[in-house]
Amino acid sequence: MRYDASTTQTGSRALSASAQKVLRNTYMLLGMTLAFSALTAFYSLVTGLQLNIIVFFVGVYGLMFLTHKLADSAWGLLSAFAFTGFMGLSLGPILGMYLGAGMGDVVVSALSMTAFVFFGLSAFALITKKDFDFMGKFLMVGGLVLFAGIIANLFLGLTGLHLAISAGFVIFSSALILFQTGQIVNGGETNYIRATVTLFVSIYNLFLSLLSLLGMSND
Repeated sequence: MRYDASTTQTGSRALSASAQKVLRNTYMLLGMTLAFSALTAFYSLVTGLQLNIIVFFVGVYGLMFLTHKLADSAWGLLSAFAFTGFMGLSLGPILGMYLGAGMGDVVVSALSMTAFVFFGLSAFALITKKDFDFMGKFLMVGGLVLFAGIIANLFLGLTGLHLAISAGFVIFSSALILFQTGQIVNGGETNYIRATVTLFVSIYNLFLSLLSLLGMSND
């Protein structure tokens, strides 16, 4: 029997029930993948595991592509956990650097702010039920600009550019949370695996960006 993470929408009442189902499944899977990612982050933190930059990019984009490809099958769930677990492994060394420098309060602050922003924006999208489709082009262009900035700064190593990229990712990730939640609420996204991965990446980037900004301000 074929497993399908998508839902069918027929009529206004069915659309509402469909959106509720996708939203419920998305938040359930998001909670589980965040917990699993936290476990893998803890593992890499205590073992001192380090990921080569090339391994990181190949792993992230390879697993992300695989998850989107398998999102309509049961294998998509396994791939989603593999992707989020890998992201957690990459987070351990970063957390270790901050904790080793005695900046545990910065980590807690970044985590708290990330949770506040995510729940606040999600609540706004759920309550207003606004359509954020107009943000699609902004997100596409913004994502390309930020990616180009990351690549450029790998060679330039400019502190100012790093700050600008981190601030840009805070705005980009926040906008993506609004956009994706709006897509679910209004029936634009009917696959909870894809929705989960998008929200997970948004939370991950938001946390890292806030961590970077708070860490630099602390210095």
